[in-house]
Amino acid sequence: MKISTLCYLEKDGRYLMLLRNKKKQDVNEGKWIGVGGKTENGESPEECLCREVKEETGLILNDFKLRGILTFSSKGWEDEVIFVYTSDDFEGIIRECSEGELRWIRKEDIWDLNLWEGDRIFLELLMKDSPLFSLKLSYEGDTLTEKKLKLYSFS
Repeated sequence: MKISTLCYLEKDGRYLMLLRNKKKQDVNEGKWIGVGGKTENGESPEECLCREVKEETGLILNDFKLRGILTFSSKGWEDEVIFVYTSDDFEGIIRECSEGELRWIRKEDIWDLNLWEGDRIFLELLMKDSPLFSLKLSYEGDTLTEKKLKLYSFS
């Protein structure tokens, strides 16, 4: 099982979204997602997050917040645990991404994009500022076949 990160950068009521349309053999081909990627050996999720955001966008994260953990499985692809973050504290100039097209999308317009069905679940949690979540998503092709959500509260 691989470990990955996913970050939704926020600015002026928008998320920075990535249309995955440049990479071959991409489970996310044609989908809009946040930025991020797989951990490298010896790398923590936070180190991976900062590296991947810089590689994909050119931006440097000053701060970020862990929002949830996804367990993603899809027939024909390796299972994945994905640490989901948001950040509104970053600097730099966005550059072209080798994996797809980056675009700032108004949060209310996100729902019109070609998203994974499960992404709609956790994006709603992010937008509602829900507590830390764990969400298991299983797919066959583009069809969501299983979802299990757990919200955590720390008081």
